[in-house]
Amino acid sequence: MSKSRSPLYVTTLIAGAFFMENLDGTIIATALPQMARSFHVGAVNLNIGMTAYLLTLAVFIPISGWLADRYGSRSVFASAIAIFTLASLLCGEARTLTQFTLMRIVQGMGGAMMVPVGRLIVLRNTPKEELTQAIAYITWPGLTALVIGPALGGFITTYASWHWIFFLNLPLGVLALTLALLWIENVRTDERHPFDWLTFVLGGFASVGVVYAMEKLGGEGGRWQLPATILVLSLLSGSLAVAVGRRRPAVSLIDFESLRLKTYSLSVYGASAFRVAVSVLPFLLPLMFQIAFGLNAFRSGLYLLALFAGDLSMKAFVIQALRRFGFRRILLVNGVITAGSMMLCATLTPATPPMLIVAILFFHGACRSMEFTCMTTLAYTEIPANRMSRANGFLSAIMQLSMGLGVAVGAITLRLVAHAHGHSAATPQLRDFHVAIMVMAVLALGPVVDSLGLSPNAGVATSGHNEAKLEVNPV
Repeated sequence: MSKSRSPLYVTTLIAGAFFMENLDGTIIATALPQMARSFHVGAVNLNIGMTAYLLTLAVFIPISGWLADRYGSRSVFASAIAIFTLASLLCGEARTLTQFTLMRIVQGMGGAMMVPVGRLIVLRNTPKEELTQAIAYITWPGLTALVIGPALGGFITTYASWHWIFFLNLPLGVLALTLALLWIENVRTDERHPFDWLTFVLGGFASVGVVYAMEKLGGEGGRWQLPATILVLSLLSGSLAVAVGRRRPAVSLIDFESLRLKTYSLSVYGASAFRVAVSVLPFLLPLMFQIAFGLNAFRSGLYLLALFAGDLSMKAFVIQALRRFGFRRILLVNGVITAGSMMLCATLTPATPPMLIVAILFFHGACRSMEFTCMTTLAYTEIPANRMSRANGFLSAIMQLSMGLGVAVGAITLRLVAHAHGHSAATPQLRDFHVAIMVMAVLALGPVVDSLGLSPNAGVATSGHNEAKLEVNPV
């Protein structure tokens, strides 16, 4: 491979695309009031812009692997960047809420192709022994984007206008598109199979319905009957998608063959509970800081930057930790520590020293980054090259769905806790936040429980764990 197509260059490009895509999912949160005034609607109505984007990602991610196999990874990835960038321009130029929502859907379609195909490109170009470093390199930008998005959106909105949130994607998109065409090879597979439209439709309805119903159930003052009905129908649709997929496993979007591997299934089941739990914290903490602590939006946003610093700090240690302890031990021990760090967040009060708050959030960010990287890397350690596309597409959809459900699950939990304490969730109290965070800490133990059935030798070729190597190759 030539220098212009160095794996490091390609991985850096993919990491940048991940950051751009994840940032757009949260950056408009603090710009909603100004955007509402521009569109002459209520601020609550602007939530449809965030929801439409997340739902589009969840629906169209499963099709990405099939498109990459048929038309080539470079063609699909470059097209995704072009669609995403053009939609960003049109979002900034939108004059009505309807126009904006339609453009967010188009932008979500581009993002749905960009992230999983980008990860597939990295997986295909990375040897197993270097997989941990590559996954860590492309994981933390996405995590940090979720944390700094609201703060960055508030800064841009305050000192410029909300339009620049989207216009800033234009130079980044043009640069990424140019580098993608120069650096990425247009790899496609020889295998040709028809697209599984029935599973796609059933699974798409299930994903959209679950996210929509959970968001409505997490709202305050709305009727629960309709979203509850939609939730039941969505679960039924998901069950039908699984049943249809089992009848045609060779072409199904659901990768049943990979799910037989414990290293892969853990990232689908236990890891999903973890992703839901930890994605709730960036939603609950700013509310707690502003409502219960009385801080302004800017200061509460600054506290969240400690999570970003913690995420970033782990990148340099994850490889050494895996080599010393192996996947199973880290997932077990670090999983418990991560849940414990979330419980520490449930002890924060207005009297807690600011530096202690920063230290706790930094520690949690470091722990969750380690867990994320290990779970994501482990999923691909035993996947052969000819199944990498299907395995990546299905897991990417599960990851997006579980992360997208985080805010809705957090809102529902906070609402139930507030009602249990005998008051409205519109005015949550400090103890409501504490209990909700504790519930999420318990949910974050999902991969710990799932890892109990994991072999000590799991992912040895990738982790380089010496003790596991001795067990695999006894002298």
